[in-house]
Amino acid sequence: MHAPTDDTVGIENATKLFIAAKHPKSFVSLADADHLLTDKRDTTYAADVIAAWSERYVGPTALGAAADLAEAPRRVVVRETRNSKFQQTITVGPHRLLADEPAAVGGEDSGPGPYDLVLAGLGACTSMTMRLYADRKALPLDRVTVTLTHSKIYAKDCEECETREGMLDQIDRVIKIDGPSLDDDQRKRLMEIADKCPVHRTLTSEVRIVTKAVD
Repeated sequence: MHAPTDDTVGIENATKLFIAAKHPKSFVSLADADHLLTDKRDTTYAADVIAAWSERYVGPTALGAAADLAEAPRRVVVRETRNSKFQQTITVGPHRLLADEPAAVGGEDSGPGPYDLVLAGLGACTSMTMRLYADRKALPLDRVTVTLTHSKIYAKDCEECETREGMLDQIDRVIKIDGPSLDDDQRKRLMEIADKCPVHRTLTSEVRIVTKAVD
């Protein structure tokens, strides 16, 4: 990568590097950028281009280790775009999406919010777990639709909760089971299986989050 306006390293240096490099290689011109990419927009653009370009060559398939990596937990990398107050890029293996906050709280609503992503994880896990069970048991399940909402409630309003003071997080999950041939017992069992999805267990058990800072 080279910026035509770079007054620290000239285009002839970038040309020598490009010629010397072996394939695969690409040249990207960073218009209006300076040598140190002091503008965060230039930094973000350069990083995104490098990540997208290199992913093709250093991903699991290229390394011949797809089977091993498929069983390992994939890293989730969240990074500010600096294009707006809250916008983030989320990278999970080969997948990329945006996260943001609604306009009502100062965001631009360019992507789901943090709690939206939590609900999405629970909903996806619920549906997948029910599907796995139905297929294994050869149940005539056509489709599962999971609708979720998040809210805060007073602890005193929750009779079955151990916490009695302050506010609690509540997730309301509504599951629609499409399958006209399913009998009542099969539907009941599918609803029981919904609570056994791994994300559900994670959210309802003790979670240890280890945080460290890096330079």
